[in-house]
Amino acid sequence: MSYEAVIGLETHVQLNTASKMFCGCSARYADAPPNTHVCPVCLGAPGVLPVINERAVRSTILTGIAFHCTIAEDSHFDRKNYPYPDLVKGYQISQYDAPLCVDGYAELPADGDRRRVRIKRIHLEEDTAKLTHARDEYGAGVSLVDVNRAGVPLMEIVSEPDLRTPEEARQYLQLLRLVLTTIDVTTGNLEEGAFRVDVNVSLRPAGSAGYGAKVEVKNLNSFRAVQRALEFEIARQAAALDAGETLPQETRGWVDDRGVTVSQRTKEFAHDYRYFPEPDLPPLHLQPATIDELRAALPELPDVRQRRLIEQQGLTPYDAAVIVSDVALATYFDALIAAGADAKRGANWLLNDLLGLLKGRDESIETTRITPARLAALLALLDTGTVSVAGARQVLARMADDDRPPTNIVVAEGLAQVSDTAELERQVEAAIDANPKPLADYLGGKEAAFNSFIGPVMKATRGKANPALVRELLRAALERRR
Repeated sequence: MSYEAVIGLETHVQLNTASKMFCGCSARYADAPPNTHVCPVCLGAPGVLPVINERAVRSTILTGIAFHCTIAEDSHFDRKNYPYPDLVKGYQISQYDAPLCVDGYAELPADGDRRRVRIKRIHLEEDTAKLTHARDEYGAGVSLVDVNRAGVPLMEIVSEPDLRTPEEARQYLQLLRLVLTTIDVTTGNLEEGAFRVDVNVSLRPAGSAGYGAKVEVKNLNSFRAVQRALEFEIARQAAALDAGETLPQETRGWVDDRGVTVSQRTKEFAHDYRYFPEPDLPPLHLQPATIDELRAALPELPDVRQRRLIEQQGLTPYDAAVIVSDVALATYFDALIAAGADAKRGANWLLNDLLGLLKGRDESIETTRITPARLAALLALLDTGTVSVAGARQVLARMADDDRPPTNIVVAEGLAQVSDTAELERQVEAAIDANPKPLADYLGGKEAAFNSFIGPVMKATRGKANPALVRELLRAALERRR
């Protein structure tokens, strides 16, 4: 039988805040020794009181605005109860029936058009502690608990089941991460767990409107893992249904090195968590002015920036898409144009020459010494004919280790382009004399032989000859030989 996959994603995003969601402990725990960013609130000590992190609330609202959500003026926090060892308190402070943001959407590119994926809700909660599973000296299994992560602000974005393929799921997550890093609410660092995904997937007969048994795959922390887990689950569920089996609603884990999912437990329902309003926190009431303020502060989003680069800067759709796919790259490009570089030439040198150079040096656009202003200064030398393309590439390579202005490097390294007509005429005549066969071919009507003389001239001038002038002088010299 032919099946259609029904996919919904729950994306967990750690927010960019200095402190945790409900206490003053540092949220920057990635490189900290275990259990050093903790306090009585993190540890769930009796009698302690949480305090809401305002920046986390504002970041969540900003995200809702970016994804066209309705922002709730009134919301509250709830206790989500479950006795897992990564929850020291025995419950998680989250939002259940009154999330901050509802009914939004993200738009995916689809065959030259855009397709909407509905976002059901965006709510705010606290992250859990981190468990490390190991074995003791006797071979018994143990789980070590690091509470540093517990309480870090965690925003959850829940999509409707509008996705149909693993590739669509990957595209949706990439778009989500790009928007979130553009508006600077998260680092989006997948390796550090700042962007994690739970996948919900079921199958139904193609063409039907119902839903099958939903399987959740937990805590996937890479786009590749999401795609592979979905591909495996779709194949596994299809084989089970074809064999007449009944699929249970369950939670499964992804085993990356084996490329399989494994059953962990039956899927919980809302009543299993015994939600009730958090008694230690007041309800949230947002003033319309606060929402308007955040709406006005929303930076240029990737789709708007891409249209601007195409329509106003004249970039190709491909180059514009590559530039906006990375926040640091897009920021660099805008600064490059602001420094006076031509948009098309700037995009070409940024995407091909600079990124290629940095890749070979294992550097990034954020750490390179070649600032937008310095690259713009180099391109200005290229525009005026001070250096050739080959010379400019040599200067660019030196700029990665040299803080001098490009002009100083050109002079010191003798890389200025040769535009002396008399000198170039001498080199052109020498190249013609040294290549009698191409000369005969050209005079015999073979236009392609023209290019045979350019290489020797460039070699003789160590790549510094003005290419346009060389071609002009060469054409005139060859015509004189007729």
